[in-house]
Amino acid sequence: MSNRLALNTATGAETLYATADHFHGLEPQDIVARALSQAVAPLLSTNFRPRSAALLHLVTRLAPDIPVVWVDTGYNTPATYRFAEALTRRLKLNLQIYTPRVTSARRAAVMDGVPSLDHPQHGAFTQEVKLEPFARALQELAPDVWLTGIRAEQTDFRRTLGVVSRGPHGTLRVAPFFAWHVVDLEDYLYEHNLPDNDDYVDPTKVLDERECGLQNLGAGI
Repeated sequence: MSNRLALNTATGAETLYATADHFHGLEPQDIVARALSQAVAPLLSTNFRPRSAALLHLVTRLAPDIPVVWVDTGYNTPATYRFAEALTRRLKLNLQIYTPRVTSARRAAVMDGVPSLDHPQHGAFTQEVKLEPFARALQELAPDVWLTGIRAEQTDFRRTLGVVSRGPHGTLRVAPFFAWHVVDLEDYLYEHNLPDNDDYVDPTKVLDERECGLQNLGAGI
């Protein structure tokens, strides 16, 4: 990254952070538009979980070529892979897929597969299949603004973040649907005739209300 680009990136992200309070009460589309107006290198992340089509649709209407990062852990359901393929084609996503350095087949054959949530190796498993690939994506794509689908009602930790918060590697995390509820997302899908995925599994979280660590990266990896 050139010095000039680095300066512009920092300036745009810091402007967003300095005006973070102004985002509260805005509609998601206005949040995205304001974030994109300041971003130099925005990035959108997804996992193709239930109702994920809403954010993908909203953001790509305003920024069709935005890089969309998907960390494919290798443990997604067949339905999730089909959903990802269909939605990528429909929305013409600029999908950037990042995968673990160890395949799920190799892990199953020589590393005893997926450790249970209470197993001592579960933290290392999460680091290897999700956190490291996402960190790699951030290092390679060098975004200044990270658009994410997190919402306040999901976990106690996420509730503390707000619409705009500091993310990893100098990024600014922007959550357009932060104040929305599940029913709001479902209404959005219905209004725009978007498909959904009701067969999703995340072996790093297991429980819906549990953090895998991805959103805790603001403090470093």
